[in-house]
Amino acid sequence: MSFRPMFSQRVVAPFAATLLAGGVTLYPRRAALAEEPRDLVRKPIYDDLSTDIPDLDLPKKAAPVAPQPSLSPSSSSSSPTPTDILTAQIRQARLFLYDHSLAVENCFNDFLSRALHVENAFTNTVASLAPSPDSGERLLPGGVYVVVAAMAGSIVSRNRGILLRTASPLAFGTVAAWTLLPVTMRNVSDLVWEYEKKVPALAEQHLRIREKAEHIWYTGIAHSGMARAMMEEKIGDTRKKLEELVSKGH
Repeated sequence: MSFRPMFSQRVVAPFAATLLAGGVTLYPRRAALAEEPRDLVRKPIYDDLSTDIPDLDLPKKAAPVAPQPSLSPSSSSSSPTPTDILTAQIRQARLFLYDHSLAVENCFNDFLSRALHVENAFTNTVASLAPSPDSGERLLPGGVYVVVAAMAGSIVSRNRGILLRTASPLAFGTVAAWTLLPVTMRNVSDLVWEYEKKVPALAEQHLRIREKAEHIWYTGIAHSGMARAMMEEKIGDTRKKLEELVSKGH
């Protein structure tokens, strides 16, 4: 009886070990690698049990490799290439043309601005000389009469000296203008006075001439009044004498 159990244990134990080894071999828990993983860290078998065991099922990510800087021809050589020199020259030429074209455009715009300013000033000045509609003065017939008066003055003094031939049309035209176009002539005189005030010597001379002309004018009016009164007095005396003679004759 004691021999059989011992025999069965000796036979069954190796057989069970063989089956277990075969089952492990035929049904592995993970895929077997042909080569040993490079990132697997070997540890001694006598490590402390408290240390963490790496998970063999999850492969570790490889560290990123820094890209190698590419060496360009421009960086490898310190001297500029012909293409770079040509690009720089073209850039300088374009900047030169742009600066000069911009300067020409600005000069042309300034010239046009000044021309328009002068035109507007001239137009406004001529418009300010025209009489207002309320005055009832008209330039067309009055201007024609002034021109005719100036031509008459030149005709009157055609056989005289050059000074009289020059002054007569101006005098006749000025008198006709002040008579026929008083509002327009007043506007013209005010405009001339504004320009004369910019030159003090000319303004003072104008004032002297004006005072003398006014003095002569008022003196002439006074003398003409006195002459008229004297003439009327003499005419009255002559009439009285004639009446006395007529009364004595009867």
